[in-house]
Amino acid sequence: MRSVTKDNITDVFMGYLSKDTDPRMREIMGSLVKHLHDFARETHLTHDEWRAGIAFLEGCAAVETEDRHEFVLASDVLGLSSLVDMLHSNPDATSSSVLGPFHVSGAPPLPVGGDMKRHYGGPVLLAEGVIRDTDGNPIAGAELDIWQTAPNGLYASQDEEQDTYSFHGLMTADAEGRYAFTTVKPVEYTVPSDGPVGDILRVCGRHPWRPSHLHYIVKAPGYRSLVTEIFPDDDPYLDKDTVFGVRDDLVMTYVERPASEFPGGMELSGKITEPFLHVNFDVTLAKD
Repeated sequence: MRSVTKDNITDVFMGYLSKDTDPRMREIMGSLVKHLHDFARETHLTHDEWRAGIAFLEGCAAVETEDRHEFVLASDVLGLSSLVDMLHSNPDATSSSVLGPFHVSGAPPLPVGGDMKRHYGGPVLLAEGVIRDTDGNPIAGAELDIWQTAPNGLYASQDEEQDTYSFHGLMTADAEGRYAFTTVKPVEYTVPSDGPVGDILRVCGRHPWRPSHLHYIVKAPGYRSLVTEIFPDDDPYLDKDTVFGVRDDLVMTYVERPASEFPGGMELSGKITEPFLHVNFDVTLAKD
């Protein structure tokens, strides 16, 4: 088409889409291009600004590795990851939260009552709960994929000093849907800010901090998988999480208890001599 103008270029693009284009792809691409074109028109985008945007995308690609996912991080800090999560959350189930760029597949089995703390110092955190359906029935054999940062604020995939699956575990809930494990309380930490995403945060006057949290992926046959997190209610970054991941029902109180109250049936039972932290977090899954 020869007579393309700034006012009709969006319609021209839509006309270029093949009639054989998948309907959902047509809907997504059409909406994406419409909003991109409207954005450029509304802001009167300059060539330098357009080039800066292209350079940002190229910069993300340049630092992408098997262990670093800059595009995921960009989606996180722009709020897109959380928005997609919330659009598809079931209101009767536990809220979902961001996956983040540091999950490692293939974590080793962790039995109910197992310990992820190992040789790391710091107070013991006992995390436990029951996985249920939306009617309150326990889901026996549900799978719980758990991961978190080490006390230095780094995930295993970021830190050469840690083993590949440090602070990672794959647990199968017992016949009553119960899970339980010990670990150290995660610390608040900064998302990687030495790349293009960090530049965006600085330009916008934003910090790179995330509140302390545990990550869970919970699965069971016949149920929707859930990606979520647990946050302590005393964390200073609860109301300013740089990736917008905090939800009200994911904020829990970590209760300090004396060593004498540490339960039996745990890997560390009989070995606890100092006060420990305890959090109970029940998970509700929605059916497919």
